[in-house]
Amino acid sequence: MDLDVAILSRIQFAFTVSFHIIFPSITIGLATLIAIWEGLWLKTHNPYYLQLAKFWIKPFAITFGMGVVSGIVLSYEFGTNFSKFSEMTGAVLGPLMAYEVLTAFFMEAGFLGVMLFGWQRVGRKLHFFSTIVVMVGTWISAFWIIVANSWMQTPTGHKIVDGKFEVESWMAVIFNPSMPYRLTHMLVASLITATFVVAGICAYYLLKKKHIPFAKKGLSMCMWFALVLTPLQAWIGDMHGLNVKEHQPIKLAAMEGIWPAQEENVPLLLFAMPNMKTESNDYELGIPNLGSLILTHSWDGAVQGLKAVPPEDRPNVPLVFWSFRVMVGIGFGMMGIAALALLLRRKGRLYENKAFLSLVTLFTPMGVIAVLAGWYVVEIGRQPWIVYNLVRTSEIVSPLPAERVLFTLTMFVIIYSLLIGVYLYFMGKLIKKGPPSMEALEQQLIGMKAPGYALAWVKSLTSKEQQSTDLKTKDQPTIEQGDK
Repeated sequence: MDLDVAILSRIQFAFTVSFHIIFPSITIGLATLIAIWEGLWLKTHNPYYLQLAKFWIKPFAITFGMGVVSGIVLSYEFGTNFSKFSEMTGAVLGPLMAYEVLTAFFMEAGFLGVMLFGWQRVGRKLHFFSTIVVMVGTWISAFWIIVANSWMQTPTGHKIVDGKFEVESWMAVIFNPSMPYRLTHMLVASLITATFVVAGICAYYLLKKKHIPFAKKGLSMCMWFALVLTPLQAWIGDMHGLNVKEHQPIKLAAMEGIWPAQEENVPLLLFAMPNMKTESNDYELGIPNLGSLILTHSWDGAVQGLKAVPPEDRPNVPLVFWSFRVMVGIGFGMMGIAALALLLRRKGRLYENKAFLSLVTLFTPMGVIAVLAGWYVVEIGRQPWIVYNLVRTSEIVSPLPAERVLFTLTMFVIIYSLLIGVYLYFMGKLIKKGPPSMEALEQQLIGMKAPGYALAWVKSLTSKEQQSTDLKTKDQPTIEQGDK
């Protein structure tokens, strides 16, 4: 069987980017939650906020490190597997990647050490400032990555000279038509992901009857966050969908399983099996006209379908169709959990209902799964274009031997499987160990008023010097009396 180097390169990049996106989707939200908890502790002096911040800062550090390591590989793959793409779009995407490093990564790396190890070495305000800088750094990093990817989805602000893209307007490149919707959608998704990771671990502690005050505080806050964030995400998703309808109608048609070139009274398909050979859906189950209402905000609105373009210009419809439904299904499940939490809170059973706590624990990784599904919708739905309607993916693949790409893909699968195993092992150890005790926190307050490591060392030296001086002083009168 002949190996297709284009397919292998795409699978390799899809695998590595899928592995990488797990970690930023957690760290962006977790950095925000840690900053909120630390700020609330400084404001209220409630020790449970400090306990939450100090516990989750270690999982954040591990996840951040995994994100950095796995993200570096992607930059190299542009040059190794898609060298023509780098040559064609380097004038646009190269500076955007550099801006991400200069404005975000350096800022995160510079203050991350203070955030992790400065609890007893710097003052409270400086430590909180470092936490805020790291949080903002994750946002800025997401901004530049989303800018680059959004430009590939809805390219503007450029001209093509001798087959290469050149920038005409950086403002148009950066603020391309899809960027604001995709950025807000991703940031809120990351917040929701981290919220359910924290809520799931807190629910697990409550089921095991461990660290109960800590778990109650964390679960309560996360359910309030979810109650606000999940409906907000649904509204942002609706706005994003309208933007996709305008700028990438074939992607939207794949998401909704719409085949006719132009269809009115579109049903909302709850279930279907898109068949790319027959150009139709098998086993359709839908709600009449609801698709038109959602997609056009009109009961009988018309939507462009897949047959409006030739088959070679269509994405893999089943993958896009079902990835979209996985993302939306998880989103509605999260909304349901937030609403159920509100009901149980009013009944005074938020922390005792085992079925609810088990459900929240089950949803611990669901935010990551939803992010992955959404990313597949975005990337697979854009195909066969790497720069939408301008450059085909098949045109920019490096002329590598297929056997070499297969070998590197196999190595990535093996190494990344080991890495995710190590990551889960250490995360499990941190979760098993649990949060720092209140007694430990009393001895490890922020700032120079506490007996921090550096200050304790200085005090130790001072104490030894003082003892030595006292001994000399004590012996001095005896010597003087002997002389007399």
